Amino acid sequence: MTNAYDYDLFVIGGGSGGVRAARMAADRGVCTAIAEESTFGGTCVNRGCIPKKFLVYAYAFTEEFEDSVGYGWTVEGAKFDWPTLIANKDRQIERLNGYYRRAVERAGGVIIDDRAVLKDEHTIHLVRSNRDVTADKILIATGGYPSRETDAEGIDLCITSDEAFHLKAVPKSIVIVGGGYIALEFAHIFHGLGS
Repeated sequence: MTNAYDYDLFVIGGGSGGVRAARMAADRGVCTAIAEESTFGGTCVNRGCIPKKFLVYAYAFTEEFEDSVGYGWTVEGAKFDWPTLIANKDRQIERLNGYYRRAVERAGGVIIDDRAVLKDEHTIHLVRSNRDVTADKILIATGGYPSRETDAEGIDLCITSDEAFHLKAVPKSIVIVGGGYIALEFAHIFHGLGS
């Protein structure tokens, strides 16, 4: 630790990039802290690649069951349970969150479970604990998120891909707006699960 600051490096954001930077710096003896207001792992772990793959694998079984008949299988009584899928997805995400946290801690980094706001070039304000810390270098690795910030009519009836991972049930019908890979994957997922 330098005499002038609380930390040599302060990372804001516990996603893949922030965790890697904090872990690598701490592993090399740099006095490092990382702040995350939510869960570690970032978009891929919490709202992207990992949970989406759980849903993709689930809908793929529908086609596999249908195809298996041609190979001599009888699959009677197979049924799908959305709450079980979501619970298993959540367990996997929780496991990965812990892995990311432990990776920083094992390297010697300090984890701060708080919202961090840049105050000036060397000062970070921790919102929940209402205190300031200082660092020689500050890395902002906060990533992005989907937005509904528009005045389009009916926007209050919409959800983003983030909320789709927490639906209580598979929707009977759904309209997917967009043509990017996230929209296409969700269209296939919900169609495959019967929407």
